[in-house]
Amino acid sequence: MIEIAFSTSFKRAFKNRIQGKKDLEENFWEKVALFKINPFDSKLKTHKLSGKLKDLWAFSVGYDLRVVLNFIEDKKALFIDIGKHDEVY
Repeated sequence: MIEIAFSTSFKRAFKNRIQGKKDLEENFWEKVALFKINPFDSKLKTHKLSGKLKDLWAFSVGYDLRVVLNFIEDKKALFIDIGKHDEVY
């Protein structure tokens, strides 16, 4: 099981973009539960990023909602940002 930490920037983005939107919040927490079990589950569409974000990874929460993260240790991930495709890339 993967341990997850939330960066300050992630917490801010979550509060501004997701919190209070019931459907988005529910979907996010469902995907986090899945991520904890298997971060590369095909339902998450986890992928390595390129360009200026080449050291980071992302997974899909919904059609146009992404979580940007970094694997910081074995079995530990740091969530860095969340938002629509154009907001996080």
